[in-house]
Amino acid sequence: MDKLCLTSHHYPSPADDPPEGQRRFKLIVEYDGTAYSGWQRQINGPSIQQELEEALSRLTGERTCVVGSSRTDAGVHAHGLCAHFDSATCIPADKICFALNTMLPPDIRIRESHLAPAGFHARFSACGKVYRYLFYNERQMCAVGRQYTAHVPLPLDETLMNQEAQALCGKHDFAAFAASGSVAKSTIRTMYKARVVRENDYVAFYVLGDGFLYNMVRIIAGTLMEVGTGKRVPGAIERAIETGNRLSLGQTAPAKGLMLMTVLYEGEEERALSYF
Repeated sequence: MDKLCLTSHHYPSPADDPPEGQRRFKLIVEYDGTAYSGWQRQINGPSIQQELEEALSRLTGERTCVVGSSRTDAGVHAHGLCAHFDSATCIPADKICFALNTMLPPDIRIRESHLAPAGFHARFSACGKVYRYLFYNERQMCAVGRQYTAHVPLPLDETLMNQEAQALCGKHDFAAFAASGSVAKSTIRTMYKARVVRENDYVAFYVLGDGFLYNMVRIIAGTLMEVGTGKRVPGAIERAIETGNRLSLGQTAPAKGLMLMTVLYEGEEERALSYF
């Protein structure tokens, strides 16, 4: 896939518009997911969505619902998750990030805030996402940054891992790559780019796709790690795509090594490719 064209399949309707008298605001959210049960509000622990909604309600005086582009799992981090909310607030859009950051815990930050374009929906308008999985490849685990990386004490062959990752590229049925509990209506996804690169003591796996199944990136990362250490025979990803057999793949890598780098919308091909 040398040419990248990001296209949304969402066709806005009047039902998507903000209520009368309100405007739609777009947020770019960064967070450390260590202390949270994931993005989505839930009863068994604190969530990113809950923290944002409570902060926005204090800021605007309105009961506010925040819609996220993705639902990251417990312990997963984000550098650039996109979200939107509707409000009648008169606060300038570009100032909302500063006001919200005074009300949020230090492990959640709003990097940008803007007025959303007409018809914009953080989830349904999204065309793709870039994830990174990070391994720390030294005999002893690091002390600084340990909450953002998975430790692999055995040598990793990043060249072999990169070759293995290329089997992801294209439109495939990724049924074997979904963890139990996945409720996706379809398991067909398109992966546009994948690469594995060494950065000193770190080995990073980047993948760009139009969507991902439950635990899909962590399952891929665990498979690449096993191929890189020689525990699993190369060709595992290709075999799993062909057979749909989860047993062809490796373990699910720990949540803490996973980072949602960015969410992409129409016309953002250049930004997508900057990771590759």
